[in-house]
Amino acid sequence: MRRHVRQARALIALAGVGILAGAFLPAGFARQASARATKVTITVVAREFSFKLSKRSVPVGTTVTFKVVNKGKIGHNFAIAGKTTKLLNPGRTATITVKFAKKGTFAYKCTVPGHARLGMQGKFGVGVSSGSGGTGGTTTTSTTPTTTANVGNANTTVNVNMVEYSFQLSQTTVPSGHVTFVIHNGGAAVHNFDIEGVKTGALLAPRGSETWTVALAPGTYIFQCDVPFHAQRGMIGNLTITSS
Repeated sequence: MRRHVRQARALIALAGVGILAGAFLPAGFARQASARATKVTITVVAREFSFKLSKRSVPVGTTVTFKVVNKGKIGHNFAIAGKTTKLLNPGRTATITVKFAKKGTFAYKCTVPGHARLGMQGKFGVGVSSGSGGTGGTTTTSTTPTTTANVGNANTTVNVNMVEYSFQLSQTTVPSGHVTFVIHNGGAAVHNFDIEGVKTGALLAPRGSETWTVALAPGTYIFQCDVPFHAQRGMIGNLTITSS
């Protein structure tokens, strides 16, 4: 009789354990599965020359679909964690999906030559903050690349005409000092005049113009157009600044 009582109690205890397991384990597993299956969509807006992300960090294990929209005037793309969108013309959209399984910061950028340097780059956080930087933005460079003590006293004007696909400068060798660039787009496409490390000119539509002045110390300076593939097609050159 006692043996039957003990067996009955044991069966009741086992049943209780089963009930508890049924109540708690599946919920725990469900939470873990839910965490593993977290998915978000992040909008990335590209402009000249910046990226704006709707969200800049996610938990570890998140699968992110980056929806990239080009609201600029020239082509851009978006690259992160080994994946890159196609080159997007103005107004176009593309998506890439990345699963972030490890904690850390991941660099993103536009891979079009020169665009990352101009501000189209940043950091995306996974399980950590992305930091204070990384939203991108137009880079404003100093108009005086060296100390003012090295800059001469000359005042020179250089006329720059932009066409497909070349620059036509009135002179490519000028004395050190203040140089005024009078820039005109005589082509049929958008162009700009960028003196590397000195000044990034505006993107000019056909027949557009702008004028700016910079102080240049002696040396050789590279200039180019930042529109995708224009430099590769010939819109690049050297400006020589001599001692005055």
